[in-house]
Amino acid sequence: MIVLSEAAPHEPPNSASARDNIEMTEAARMAGCRIYYLPKDFTQCETAENALWHVPEQDEPTLAIWSGFIPSRERYEAVYAELLRKRIHLPNTPEEHLIALEFDRAYPLLGELTPESRVLTSPEEWKYAGEQLGYPLFVRGASRSRKAAGWKACVANDPEELRELVERLFDLPYRSRGRVIVRRLVSLRHSRLSDEGFPLGREYRVFLYREQLLGFGYYWEGDDPLRDLPPKEEAEMLAIASEAARRVGVPFVAVDVGQVEGGEWIVIEVGDAQFAGASQTPLVPLWIATRKIEESWEPPTPP
Repeated sequence: MIVLSEAAPHEPPNSASARDNIEMTEAARMAGCRIYYLPKDFTQCETAENALWHVPEQDEPTLAIWSGFIPSRERYEAVYAELLRKRIHLPNTPEEHLIALEFDRAYPLLGELTPESRVLTSPEEWKYAGEQLGYPLFVRGASRSRKAAGWKACVANDPEELRELVERLFDLPYRSRGRVIVRRLVSLRHSRLSDEGFPLGREYRVFLYREQLLGFGYYWEGDDPLRDLPPKEEAEMLAIASEAARRVGVPFVAVDVGQVEGGEWIVIEVGDAQFAGASQTPLVPLWIATRKIEESWEPPTPP
């Protein structure tokens, strides 16, 4: 299996995502994958063809995994097309990639598995969302939230706070992509808070390929008394993740699942597994399981 890595192994990581990329790449290498490095943008190389010039054309259709930072829609499409020219296939088409990555595309498919939400396409719609859902509310962009910035960067307790959070996210196109998601706030079981005051809920990141479990791990770093799951709860959590993967229909997907205070499990969000941090998922077993995708993988039939 080919892995296209955006890791910069000779540079000190300047973020948690950069550190994840380095660790993911090394684990993929240990699992026997072929590694080719991909620049994190086209600033120097200008085109996908130039960025991938060193990746050889394959004698037969070959599966590849892209391990890196969340790309723009245009970047994913360009890399996908250039790889196809070399007979290399990513697991998710550009359309499937967007379904997994942009919450408003996955939300109608998830249904009751995830909290009720409203999709805003302009800042002025904040009032409608507040009237429909009530307070408090969780606010995020279509592609990313601002959890790392703390509780106040994500949660609105009244109309004024909602307006401010919505307007702020529309000013962050990398996170919003032109849409802001307003959600009913649910209370997850937790025993810790982040340094910024965000409750570190009992959440897990689950990696699946066509609903087949590849691996999972506790979402948050560090020791947590809620991390370990008894067999019954583990089975319940994984069942929700598998059902979410089935509903969204994206082949290679990461599903974040959390436990509310009443004990039920809900889907927090889904993502393209190629760009999902591993959290506490054991990396080498994850890549060994991912390599086994090749055993059942068949290249898609051309349209």
